[in-house]
Amino acid sequence: MEDYKNEFSNNEITVTYEPALCIHAEKCAMELSEVFRTSVIPWINLDGTETERIINQIKRCPSGALKYQKNITKRAS
Repeated sequence: MEDYKNEFSNNEITVTYEPALCIHAEKCAMELSEVFRTSVIPWINLDGTETERIINQIKRCPSGALKYQKNITKRAS
């Protein structure tokens, strides 16, 4: 059985998913289906929309199973 990592990144954020916390309300998939896809693996596609929309959706997760952190970008010297 293949084990899937529950961490997804783009240039701006990293999203983590904790399945043990998830209550499967599917609020994420119903409200932002271009990012949170229930029938595709990997099921989170951070290229599906703007980062701010993803962050706003994660904040609405009723169980707290979805979390994000902003990635640190290095500036050129």
